[in-house]
Amino acid sequence: MYIIVVGAGKVGYYLTKSLLSEGEEVLVIEKDLAKAEAIINYLDGTAVHGDGAEATTLSEAGVERADVVVAVTGHDEDNLVICQVAKHRFKVPKTIARVNNPKNRSVFGKLGIDATVSATDLLLSLLQQEIPSHPIVHLLTLEEGGAEVVELELHSEAALIGKRCSEVELPGHSVLAAIVQGDHAAVPSPDTELQVGDRLVIVTSTQNETALRGLCLGHAPVPAR
Repeated sequence: MYIIVVGAGKVGYYLTKSLLSEGEEVLVIEKDLAKAEAIINYLDGTAVHGDGAEATTLSEAGVERADVVVAVTGHDEDNLVICQVAKHRFKVPKTIARVNNPKNRSVFGKLGIDATVSATDLLLSLLQQEIPSHPIVHLLTLEEGGAEVVELELHSEAALIGKRCSEVELPGHSVLAAIVQGDHAAVPSPDTELQVGDRLVIVTSTQNETALRGLCLGHAPVPAR
């Protein structure tokens, strides 16, 4: 597999190091000459000194035969341009972008970037799972359509305790996909009764987090729209 990594900061450096150790063919594009030379001198890799957002630089790097272009600079706007040029001009099969501001993830998805990685989102998800009192854990964000998959844990004061699934009124554009009770996960049936400690896996719209938080913390259910 031929992979082009744009950006030789700490993320790009260690990503390149890992890919080379796995035997992948990697070329790094970096504006800073010293960082480009570090890839060559310390990793025995291949690097090009130039601007990865420019089509000529990408072409010189052999982007036409690349299987993946990964943009990991410290600037979201650069990463977006790099992936768009690679995807739409050079028809690279897979583009991956580092997103420094999580609010930009939806923009990247709408503009055709195949995958995004946000360190902020990853850290937040880990923290939420480590804090038992936090009722909602984000499992997956679906870039297209503004949807996400969340896990909602029912506390003792939750408004849903004792209700059957057929009686549950979730916010609009929400679907109860699974219930985890103890170590057992199952697709909910209309007669399943919700208990303290149950974890509900819900596919929902991104703007519904406040309403869902209210359901598991004891607020009144929000009627479906």
